[in-house]
Amino acid sequence: MKSLELKVPPPAVALVIAVLMWLLARAVPALNFEFTAGSLIGSVLALIGIATSVAGVITFARAKTTVNPTTPQATTSLVSGGIYRVTRNPMYLGLLLILTAWALYLSNVLPFLLLPVYIVYINHFQIAPEERALTSLFRREFAAYQSRVRRWI
Repeated sequence: MKSLELKVPPPAVALVIAVLMWLLARAVPALNFEFTAGSLIGSVLALIGIATSVAGVITFARAKTTVNPTTPQATTSLVSGGIYRVTRNPMYLGLLLILTAWALYLSNVLPFLLLPVYIVYINHFQIAPEERALTSLFRREFAAYQSRVRRWI
């Protein structure tokens, strides 16, 4: 399974999960639900997700380090300011919030079951290899950062 590590860009993973969520909702309409505030809450979650992801990208750009999630070894600096004071993975958290908003929009129970699939996949195939690379590049500094800031929130 190591062959999947850092191979599929996280936005592509999120897109695949989103399509699977839609297919599940269409396949079992009996599990649809009505949630009157769902559109509002979903819209807010989607906006927060977009803002969180964009804040991560902007912070990386300001630090002049790579945003490419498939090459963490190309990192030139450990970014721990801005949104990275709150979460070590704002871009992945943002995608999770967008997927949660999508599940609300679909108004079906089954899409919510794929949210943990996204988390497990990203933790195992993206974040763990990134953290190994960052540990080799910034040993003590990254260990201190890990002790201060949670992986997700």
